[in-house]
Amino acid sequence: METTNFALVGVGGQGVLLASDILAEVGVEAGYDVKKSEVHGMAQRGGSVLSQVRWGDKVYAPLVGKGEVDYLISFELLEALRWLELLKKGGTAIVNDQRLPPLAVSSGGMEYPSQERIEKALSQAAKEYHIVPALSKAQELGTDRATNVVLLGALSKFLDVSEEQWLKVVEERVPKKYVELNRKAFTAGRGL
Repeated sequence: METTNFALVGVGGQGVLLASDILAEVGVEAGYDVKKSEVHGMAQRGGSVLSQVRWGDKVYAPLVGKGEVDYLISFELLEALRWLELLKKGGTAIVNDQRLPPLAVSSGGMEYPSQERIEKALSQAAKEYHIVPALSKAQELGTDRATNVVLLGALSKFLDVSEEQWLKVVEERVPKKYVELNRKAFTAGRGL
């Protein structure tokens, strides 16, 4: 198998790192060599978070460059734009429809991009893109903290890994009291 590259991006506190841990473990479960990296400087204060995961027969390095990502999974609309240059031509973007205006926007220093601008940029960069209501789906289940697992459910439809393998890893990685909630979140994501 050729190496498959993933970039998970969002804002601190959205569960990007747990999602990347689950994605990496799913790759191991499926029999791939896996490498993962994280960049989360000011993430605890609402800053940008980037995690890269790579699956393949043999993966030598965890980092990918511009134009090398097969799947961009964005937990927030503006973060999709910020990291879009990582996506390769023919890549797929899965983007949560949530807007979390950064400090520069809330202080009036810049304007949050319009939905049209975001979709135009996605359509120019991606072979296909999906803007999904992951946060809304998680809230329907009772918590916004399952948004990350909803997004993984949406991603899972594009990958040749069984739903059972995904759910096994989700069950192992989330706290026991949230297993059933996250199973439902994953299934909701697959339905998007």
